[in-house]
Amino acid sequence: MPQNPTGSNSENKLSVLITGGSGLIGRYLTSALLDSGHKVSHLSRSSANLGLVRVFKWIPGKGFIDPEALNGIDYIVHLAGANIGEKRWNEKRKTEIIESRVNSAKFLHKVISGRGIRLKAFISASATGFYGTSSSMKIFTETDPPGNDYLANVCQQWEEASDLFNNSGIRTVKIRTAVVLEKSDNALSKLMKPAKYGFLFQTGDGLQYMPWIHIKDLCNIYLKAIIESDMSGSYNATAPQSVTHAEFIKTLGRVMKKPVFPIHVPGFVLKALLGEMSEVVLKGNPVSSEKIMNAGYQFFYSNLEAALSNIINNPD
Repeated sequence: MPQNPTGSNSENKLSVLITGGSGLIGRYLTSALLDSGHKVSHLSRSSANLGLVRVFKWIPGKGFIDPEALNGIDYIVHLAGANIGEKRWNEKRKTEIIESRVNSAKFLHKVISGRGIRLKAFISASATGFYGTSSSMKIFTETDPPGNDYLANVCQQWEEASDLFNNSGIRTVKIRTAVVLEKSDNALSKLMKPAKYGFLFQTGDGLQYMPWIHIKDLCNIYLKAIIESDMSGSYNATAPQSVTHAEFIKTLGRVMKKPVFPIHVPGFVLKALLGEMSEVVLKGNPVSSEKIMNAGYQFFYSNLEAALSNIINNPD
């Protein structure tokens, strides 16, 4: 688990409520906050408490939230959302992906506004998919408009729901996250899966860019967004080193000491297997990390090989 850079004493102890706290980012962030002595609670469809973390039940689709969940809360970190890569996309699943992110944020805003709660900040997840899944050499920054495909639409609606808090005078930060590198995470584990057969392979032509970030850096960007009162708006959470998919797989092979199979998986095969979701794998753009670095963030892992070595060779 990552070290928490915030530090803590009785005077600056934070009270943070996390939605989606049982997910990858939520678990790391919870651990980091607790390690520094802060108070953490979760919103979940289950109300079973987790050690030092009090878990409050909520069902956004039915307009239900435990009335005690928001008592004394300073910050909300909104990570809840159906897993994009878990199931094949059909219309029902696509609606679920959007509503699980957007409607839950709108519901939180409605409750907080209705109760006159003055949060210090609302921090929301988003994704670099905001820029669309086209492949180009353009380096996207936070000032670029959203793309025009499904994932871009998801991210745009996600951020617009978060902006309800900003419009209410609450500092709002939106973290546009790249592919998260962590051994148990769905994206990296799938790329590593062929290694059990003795090799790795690339998908498509391999020229598509693959923005990435180590879980430790992502967690610490969230921590920075919580405590830095001058942070607001959208920030790309992606490492400074831009790599193509082919470069990523080559580096992964070097770290895992596995050969990369010389024949790549054709795009049409992935499209047949994954449908529309294949666009996430077959396309990608370089994304800038300049804004978060200008805000004073220093990456622990700015080099892909170092990041993968840390995860694969030192998983704890």
